[in-house]
Amino acid sequence: MSALFDIVASAGLWAAVLRIATPLILGTLGALLCERAGVLNLGIEGIMTFGAMIGWLAVYNGADLWTGFLIAGIAGGVFGLLHAGLTVTLGLSQHVSGLGVTLFASSFSYYVFRLMVPVAGTPPTIEPFQPIAIPGLSDIPFIGPALFSQTPPTYAAILLAIVLAYMLFRTPLGLAIRMTGENPHAADAQGVNPMAVRYGAVIAGSALMGMAGAFLTLSAFNSFFPTMVQGRGWICIALVVFSSWRPERALLGALLFAFFDGFQLRLQTTLGGAVPYQLFLMIPYILSIAALAVMARRARVPQALMQPYRRGER
Repeated sequence: MSALFDIVASAGLWAAVLRIATPLILGTLGALLCERAGVLNLGIEGIMTFGAMIGWLAVYNGADLWTGFLIAGIAGGVFGLLHAGLTVTLGLSQHVSGLGVTLFASSFSYYVFRLMVPVAGTPPTIEPFQPIAIPGLSDIPFIGPALFSQTPPTYAAILLAIVLAYMLFRTPLGLAIRMTGENPHAADAQGVNPMAVRYGAVIAGSALMGMAGAFLTLSAFNSFFPTMVQGRGWICIALVVFSSWRPERALLGALLFAFFDGFQLRLQTTLGGAVPYQLFLMIPYILSIAALAVMARRARVPQALMQPYRRGER
């Protein structure tokens, strides 16, 4: 019992929680933005993979780290444009289109990586973002090392969650997005163009997904390998439901999953080989499923989610 308390009371655990949560925060905000406008984007896993690859590749070829993030966001936006074209303009199945984007983006990532980077026994590396200690705050015992000694993208992700929450619920643009996701015909009657809103939301949301992937190669790690996303995209889709489509709850959900993940990693170290490591790997997913089952009962789904819009049709 004391070992468990020592883990939870460790500043290192909470610092790791923020690092683990950052790509989940960005990916969940991207998926949430798409779904608030009425479009399910299951292409997130592939978009994150491509963002991780193209952001790393840009930096590997001489770009600075923030430019790599920007390029990953632009690449994500391009895949979002593809998904929006298939689902918003053509009205095709959002499930099928999203899965198609995931398969295409994941495979294309590996192809481009192998085309541009020579095959080597050890993958080439870059110099990733380094943690920045916020003066004054980072010196606070326990809280400082845990919360205020992170890399810049982590601070940006938390700030973005706050900004997106304000935008969705305190601005006319946010009202237009939410109205489009609830009743696009009513939005059209009020002078809002539901097609344009959905295009913008899907492109912007997909850009965030691309940046979520770029965090893995430009901050969490320093190299790219095709399987590095490891299902984080699907976790983001579940976190959107867990959060009831609210950015502030999405932030908390990402932190909760990251806590479970960071906790099981340290638990493996503490208990050693006494328990099969596969059981530890199951912990964050089992607890997340339990939390999702509880929260999903009270979640209010956007009424027009996955419903194609055609003017004059109901």
